[in-house]
Amino acid sequence: MPRSLALLLTLALGCAGTSPRGAPADVALLFMGNSHTSFHELPEMVAAMIRAVRPGQRVEATTAPGWLFLEERARDPDSLRLLHARSWDVVVLQAQKYSNSGKYDYSTAGAESLIRSARTAHALPVLFPEWPRHGVAETTRIHDLHLEIASREPACVAPIGQAWDLARAVHPELALHADDGNHAARAGAFLTALVLAATITGASPRSVPYLPQFGVPFATQIQLREIAARTTSTVVPQPICPPRA
Repeated sequence: MPRSLALLLTLALGCAGTSPRGAPADVALLFMGNSHTSFHELPEMVAAMIRAVRPGQRVEATTAPGWLFLEERARDPDSLRLLHARSWDVVVLQAQKYSNSGKYDYSTAGAESLIRSARTAHALPVLFPEWPRHGVAETTRIHDLHLEIASREPACVAPIGQAWDLARAVHPELALHADDGNHAARAGAFLTALVLAATITGASPRSVPYLPQFGVPFATQIQLREIAARTTSTVVPQPICPPRA
């Protein structure tokens, strides 16, 4: 088993944290992002999937306040206070600003600072590259941007865009995007959560059971689990996951 994957499995199976209410949590997840993170209960989807593949583990997800780009998040007092207020096992970072046209470069200093802070706090940082907009071929550009960040400040990089591309190729009938062509529909959020859960735990998405509470039909969940499993087995999400500090 690769060392990075073994570390992730150790994290999911046995890390201790404390919930905001004072109750113990085996795996404490912090999500920092914008509407792409917040819509459709995505953090709770990830937590439910980790609970399902790690029976008996208490898994809690907390979302940082506001919808902010990572550059803003790194300067936001409330976000930084939350990051340092307790012990987190995983910090998921979404909302790195990128150019829609590909012609401009935006600073990644905020993302890198948050990754450093997560590692200093003994948490595993996971970068959440956004899925491509409807009809726009931008998965590689977005994913490569996050790989560049992780090459400077080690973090896991979840292959979310690749999973969306595969799903649209294999199951074009699935509505992954919301009507605006940018945000996720519920099925798209579920697929994203499957990839994030696999990135965090190393467990195959095929091991996630049917989760009726999130409003995604049974047959669709089967299709999405298979897409996520195929993606995470070919685009390994842990090539540069760091050891926990």
